[in-house]
Amino acid sequence: MKLVGIIGGGQLAWMMGDAAKKLGVELIVQTPSKDDPAVSIAQETVFAAVDDADATKILAAKCDVITFENEFVNLNTLSVLEAQGVCFRPGLTALAPLLDKYHQRCYLRDLGLPVPNFFALEQQEDIKYQIEYLGFPVVLKSRRHGYDGQGTFIIDDLAKLQQKLNSGNTNSSVNQSLFLLEEFIPFERELAIIAARSVNGEIVTYPVVETLQEQQVCRRVIAPANITPDQIAVIEAIAHTLLNSLQVVGVFGIELFLTADGKVLVNEIAPRTHNSGHFSLDACETSQFEQQLRAVCGLPLTSPALHCPAAVMVNLLGYENSHSDYQHQRQQLAEIPHAHVHWYEKAESRPGRKLGHVTVLLEQQNRKTENAISIAQTIESIWYPA
Repeated sequence: MKLVGIIGGGQLAWMMGDAAKKLGVELIVQTPSKDDPAVSIAQETVFAAVDDADATKILAAKCDVITFENEFVNLNTLSVLEAQGVCFRPGLTALAPLLDKYHQRCYLRDLGLPVPNFFALEQQEDIKYQIEYLGFPVVLKSRRHGYDGQGTFIIDDLAKLQQKLNSGNTNSSVNQSLFLLEEFIPFERELAIIAARSVNGEIVTYPVVETLQEQQVCRRVIAPANITPDQIAVIEAIAHTLLNSLQVVGVFGIELFLTADGKVLVNEIAPRTHNSGHFSLDACETSQFEQQLRAVCGLPLTSPALHCPAAVMVNLLGYENSHSDYQHQRQQLAEIPHAHVHWYEKAESRPGRKLGHVTVLLEQQNRKTENAISIAQTIESIWYPA
């Protein structure tokens, strides 16, 4: 039996549970809290922060291979373990260019992949030139540890930019170095693709999906996206180029913009399973979570194809501070035809926190976008208070 360690114990690790049982894999999780979702499906848990290298050394002694549920790790300390023979998949060299968003942008640009124009904020005197080049509005991003809308700001004028840069830190030169400044893309739609690469270099890609973000948090996903075959080919080529360049073993999520003139730009890379691929649990022949375990365990990758014409996934986001399990709403959601409700068993709700998701399988490919939006609105009318 293969023993797989997972650094991180949130819902992405929790959703590997069923796949692990199917494949005869045991999961050992490193996570700080007994209340984290993946504790319930783990054979054993090492209770420690995800960047605790001493804990990862203990984890490594129990496992054949270690993979990642999130990217909030310390590569410098993990590299010592890798040098001692610990097997990380994806490897640390694949993660290294991606964890800092400025370095990620540079890596994508140098690969020849299309990205928005961007700058690192390093010197106060550079800002005027950068703004003249980019124009307002601009996007300000934290270079590390930003997710679910945290650390991403759309800025309309110079005064607001300076205020944001100086907030919480009187030393603006130090504060600025933590940020990336990039052009605002007036996209027509946001897209995403999940791609997996095996130890043998085999790559499979999931259907390209359309995502809807609100306040930089994913609200819903429609699979497949209503785009042209040429646009699909461009996005799949981006995925192949990136994963082969990094020699990835595992699953990556790639978020993209589609502009009004049909141009595709890469937004961000997630070096792990991703929210935009949750539909695969119910709508695909192989879920992204099974594919992740297959890749890291050295097993052959299997078909990512949809087994239904289309699907819509809606995130159940917290809208209040509470300890409710929302049983009444969950029951109503489960009564929607072809609905699959996934509840992450988190002990606490707070605004914007991902508490679960609902995937509804659609029976007809034609008019799928219209049907998906209608179903998504039904889900949200049940979930959110009037």
